Amino acid sequence: MEVLYLLIPLALLIVSGAVGAFIWAVNSGQFDDTESPAVRVLMDEDESQE
Repeated sequence: MEVLYLLIPLALLIVSGAVGAFIWAVNSGQFDDTESPAVRVLMDEDESQE
């Protein structure tokens, strides 16, 4: 039962870190362009640059 006094604050700290990382990623523009990374795989590179 005493271990809960350690685990609950530790869990809250981990969750707040994950939420903070998500908010940072949204504010820094990580999710602005969700279309081109999926399409970039399908695009051919120009091979005439050799």
